[in-house]
Amino acid sequence: MAAQCFAAVLAPQGINVYDLQPGIIATDMSSAAKEKYDRLIAEGLLLNERWGSPEDVGKAVVGLCAGYFDYSPGAVIEVGGGLGIQRL
Repeated sequence: MAAQCFAAVLAPQGINVYDLQPGIIATDMSSAAKEKYDRLIAEGLLLNERWGSPEDVGKAVVGLCAGYFDYSPGAVIEVGGGLGIQRL
């Protein structure tokens, strides 16, 4: 929501704002919850059945910085292996 508010103000000036939402990413900070998320991922929590990597997030950032999303001000970019997708 905040990205959309900022985008509404800044896009007319040629400045795009995005909301980058990393999911379960394997980092030092997430290592304390490794067992928990290993189990949840094995049980089908994610569509991509693996931890995300910092490189996965980096690829999204490269795309944003390269201007590949110029026509998407205020967009939410989820890098979460499908974590946010509702399933039946």
